[in-house]
Amino acid sequence: MKSFTKLYIPIALETLCYMLAGMVDTIMLSTVGDSAVGAVGTANTYINVFIIMFHVVSSGMIAVMTQYIGAKRIGVAFQARQLGAVFNMVLGVALSIFLFVFSGLILEIVGVAPLLMDYAKTYLKIVGGFCFLNALIPIFSSYLRAFGYTKQPLIATLVANVVNLCLNAVFLFGLHAGVAGVAVATVLSRILNLAIVIVASKILVKAKEDSERLKNTEVFVQIIKVGLPSALETALYNVAMTLTIRFLNQMDESGFHVTARAYATQIANFSYCAGAALAQANAIMTGWRIGEGDYEACDKGTKKAAWIGIVVAAGLEIIFVLCADVLIRIFTQDLEMIRLVKILLTIDIVLEVGRVTNLVFGQALKTSGDAIFTTMIGVLFMYLCMVGGTWFFGIHLNLLSVGAYIGLATDECVRAMFMFLRWQSGKWRTKGFIQRQVEAIE
Repeated sequence: MKSFTKLYIPIALETLCYMLAGMVDTIMLSTVGDSAVGAVGTANTYINVFIIMFHVVSSGMIAVMTQYIGAKRIGVAFQARQLGAVFNMVLGVALSIFLFVFSGLILEIVGVAPLLMDYAKTYLKIVGGFCFLNALIPIFSSYLRAFGYTKQPLIATLVANVVNLCLNAVFLFGLHAGVAGVAVATVLSRILNLAIVIVASKILVKAKEDSERLKNTEVFVQIIKVGLPSALETALYNVAMTLTIRFLNQMDESGFHVTARAYATQIANFSYCAGAALAQANAIMTGWRIGEGDYEACDKGTKKAAWIGIVVAAGLEIIFVLCADVLIRIFTQDLEMIRLVKILLTIDIVLEVGRVTNLVFGQALKTSGDAIFTTMIGVLFMYLCMVGGTWFFGIHLNLLSVGAYIGLATDECVRAMFMFLRWQSGKWRTKGFIQRQVEAIE
């Protein structure tokens, strides 16, 4: 068992590396043009819509593995990883073929802005065609983290990001391959990332040697009980975001507002990564503590993580707004674009405070086994506030991307309130897998 700090720091650095990789890609792509930036941002949004199917297993695995690890039954944790890897590999290959073959049709259906279409299609065909990598990397990275090995996924991410940066330079400035080059660099770096976490998990984790196993169906059902609602929530969120992006694309033919959102997201992601890392580290501690039966430590730790996240998110976002003129010029010199992105970052202060609260309490609820509630609340408010708010404020009131951000912020804050109230109720204490087994035996 590691301390929260020893879990959090590597996870935070790893998440930061992902954010930096996205920012570096954006900066490099901006040399091609704002349309390339908007196209890749849009294509990634639609890739995420499809790869949420991988979360059915990967999110459920965390809850199952950490609880059994906390209960000192590591053989079952290994069994959960094996089931997850097989399921995601089969699903990942099928989805890769689908995205490669139907990339153009998908983008036409969702209504991508005409100026972005060619770039978006190229990126979606290449990166989407290898999305099985996105299916397997979380499986092995989560397996390592569940056993407290958080440095190895960080090392894998660092190495992959350095390789991605070098390949981006070669493809963009040497071979002048544009968006296609960036896509190939992304795929090659993910292959390397996957190879490192697979090797690390085989060397470091010896759970396979523990002979305890349950029925495969029993373990898989436990994974699905958490994973399916969590994946459904993620799926519905991404569909809601797709509708939001569609509204943004309808605001102008040039893709100006969707590109502004892409720039604002790259900057705000630094705040997001701090909150996401807090939520992940706390989720691991939550699973361990529930497996041990230490509910009081679980409650105090989760509330502390949420308060830290709120302070950090608000502080970072305020700094970003104060430094906005300098930060945005890293990406573009368009004065109108700079003005708009600065407004979006100001609204993002409220958005990120809501999001980090939602993440910490939501992830803790899922890891405890209380995943259905988070999905129900997510379904209701992400469509009412995010999608409905984007239409109402952005299109109906003609606030455009500013209106979209008001809708996004409202969604995160309302859901955060419900996640906190659910955690405060204590119902999560009755949801653990180990407890259910004990009650069944009695």
